[in-house]
Amino acid sequence: MNTYTSRAIEVLLVEDNPGDVRLMQEALKDSKVCNNLHVVYDGEEAMSFLRCQDKYSSGVPEPDLIMLDLNLPKKDGREVLEDIKNDPALKHIPVVVITTSSAEEDILKSYNLHANCYVTKPVNLDQFIRVVHAIEDFWFTIVKLPRP
Repeated sequence: MNTYTSRAIEVLLVEDNPGDVRLMQEALKDSKVCNNLHVVYDGEEAMSFLRCQDKYSSGVPEPDLIMLDLNLPKKDGREVLEDIKNDPALKHIPVVVITTSSAEEDILKSYNLHANCYVTKPVNLDQFIRVVHAIEDFWFTIVKLPRP
């Protein structure tokens, strides 16, 4: 049994596409595990959220899991991933790269930057929801995540 049953799982979604944000919200709404989805729309905002800076300075929960798109405005996902994994205060947070890119170069670079998982977004709605549910099942119920 997962250790998170006593509290909600905090998920940070870093995604600039409003359609994909809505799909993720819908897919996680029916989750078997209680979760709080926080959404930021660019790489700079992601780092502000994670470091509790700027508009997040009053404090936000540390995510248990980060779902990161690679193609972001202001600071791309590769830079965000590198910043997270090079920061001693953040590097323990699992990062799932979920992106439209299936380029071998992006996959290799993401894993070299210590992504915990790389998933290509399906274009079909049903497949997208299936993928999100698979991510949810794996990361929320099977994997043991570090407690903040």
